[in-house]
Amino acid sequence: MAQKEDKSKNFYAPNLNPLLARFVQSITPLGTYLFYQFNLKVSEDDIATVKALRNERWVLLCNHSSFQDGIAMYALSGRLGELFHYMVAQEAFEGFFGGIMPRLGCYSIRRGLADRTSIATTLDLLTQPRSRLVIFPEGGCSFQNDTVMPFRTGAIQIPLQAMNRLAKQNQTVPNFYVIPVSLKYRYPQPMEAEIEQSLSGLEKTLNLSPDTSEFYPRLRAIANRVLSNIEAEYNLHPPENSASDWNDRINTLKQKVVNRCENEVNLPQSDNLPIRERVYKIQATLDDLPPNWKSPQNWTQDTLYNATNRLLNFDAIYDGYVASAPTQERFLDTLTRLEREVFDINQPPPKGYRHAVCRLGNPVNLKDYFDDYKQDKAKTVTSLAQQFQATIQGFLKE
Repeated sequence: MAQKEDKSKNFYAPNLNPLLARFVQSITPLGTYLFYQFNLKVSEDDIATVKALRNERWVLLCNHSSFQDGIAMYALSGRLGELFHYMVAQEAFEGFFGGIMPRLGCYSIRRGLADRTSIATTLDLLTQPRSRLVIFPEGGCSFQNDTVMPFRTGAIQIPLQAMNRLAKQNQTVPNFYVIPVSLKYRYPQPMEAEIEQSLSGLEKTLNLSPDTSEFYPRLRAIANRVLSNIEAEYNLHPPENSASDWNDRINTLKQKVVNRCENEVNLPQSDNLPIRERVYKIQATLDDLPPNWKSPQNWTQDTLYNATNRLLNFDAIYDGYVASAPTQERFLDTLTRLEREVFDINQPPPKGYRHAVCRLGNPVNLKDYFDDYKQDKAKTVTSLAQQFQATIQGFLKE
């Protein structure tokens, strides 16, 4: 994985410039085609459903399978004729576009800790009239086109807190809508040549000589070599039986690495938390360490940061993802993930032109759940998070 960059600890506040945002919206369809090789596809019925809420507050909850999802949601804002705010991981503000992002409605959040400034900003935005906010509740990319990872409950809790604040201020419970959104990238053209090229490049780098031209056995051979190499790097010895359960090997490896990383930065092991949440806590700790820090086992910040990025890359992976539905999209999902590992590329270029198929679900009025929320906040938040997660996963299966 790419080397860790020095990060500013400053909060990137939203500073939406309507004229600039409208201009960027106008050129986004051309930009997505030329630079990101996709066009947004969304039905007019879905657009009409959301436009009917033009005078209401609402939050869009979207799955997050690709680094291009934020661009796709910006394209959606243009189709809806609305200006959105976007909660974005702080590291995305580093680099060329970091200075312009706040003027397009983006603001930062530091993952892995209680970013009180970001949360307070979110509450302020949500209590404004006609607020529009985009949140990716998985907290990071799954890198799998058909998979939704567990939603972070904060994506539901903060809108409910905003509604509660408004109810106290105005002595009445306002409408407050949450709209589930799915994004799924589809290749409208055959991709066999691109799959062959990716397989061949990985095989050459890993010194593999395929004895078949069939794609799936070659993909498994590459994945097995990558898995074995990482196991050797962390002194893990898988069973000699080649038919051993790959999912057991993957899970054992992930637990070994995350436990080691937590130990190196003196964090308690949080076995009750998902791997992704533990990784964000580790990375937040690393960001606050002094330069040239080394762990008791002589691991550097870069070594640890690369290990955590590797965990994120493989967090959602499981054996059978391709076999259960061997679409060209799932092949390329998996090959891209393997290329990130083998070639140490954070964002491999797109494999070809795609349709970003967007589905807007029925808006859910949180006002209908306000009494439940007042009675049992944690239960209501968890139930709604699971409900929205299941809705978006259902869209992807369609």
